[in-house]
Amino acid sequence: MDQIRGKLIVSCQALKHEPLYSSYIMGRMAYAAMLGGAAGIRANTVEDIIEIKKNVNLPVIGIIKQVYDGYDVFITPTMKEVDPLVACGCEIIAIDATRRPRPDGLTLDEFFNEVKKKYPNQLFMADCSDFDEGMHAAELGFDFIGTTLSGYTEYTMGRELPDVTLIKRLAEECDKPVIAEGGIWYPEDLEKVLLAGAYAAVIGTAITRPMDITKHFVKAIEKYYVK
Repeated sequence: MDQIRGKLIVSCQALKHEPLYSSYIMGRMAYAAMLGGAAGIRANTVEDIIEIKKNVNLPVIGIIKQVYDGYDVFITPTMKEVDPLVACGCEIIAIDATRRPRPDGLTLDEFFNEVKKKYPNQLFMADCSDFDEGMHAAELGFDFIGTTLSGYTEYTMGRELPDVTLIKRLAEECDKPVIAEGGIWYPEDLEKVLLAGAYAAVIGTAITRPMDITKHFVKAIEKYYVK
């Protein structure tokens, strides 16, 4: 926990439909992030995490993105995803902690109670989308509260990101470290979330997704360039 306090965590992820989909590439991406000063890595899939751990000696926030038909919850949604993340040595495991229905049929309370009973010494991060979810996750015993899903649930769509208001409120009223994640594109955004009280911040797309970074700048050209 001390390693990431006031520091930057870089998310190194690529899904199957993306150009950089490769555990080898994610390992090198994490190594580049470490050389740049990152204090932690967020990663998806056991294969990527194992490769990343070969390349860096930083704490890893591990997730498994698994889509179940009929459910919106897909970030480490069941025990089937938690077990292999623990086995591969993730220092922190992130779990969707929204109020949405879960594919295992359990409530978040039931699911997380089972998880903590099975893995009492594992650190867990709650990926939340609003204040009530963050406070509830803290009460359940999550070690970190993340703003990861703000703007991505049906009831938070359209929020300005990064969600500085949410970060500030949670930092002031929640007794667990708040990790800012989502919509941090510029150093100025990072400064805002840290000043709002974030314990640490996760940046992914703006650093490790060159296709999306390119689109970001192309949009700026299309907006301001007059032929």
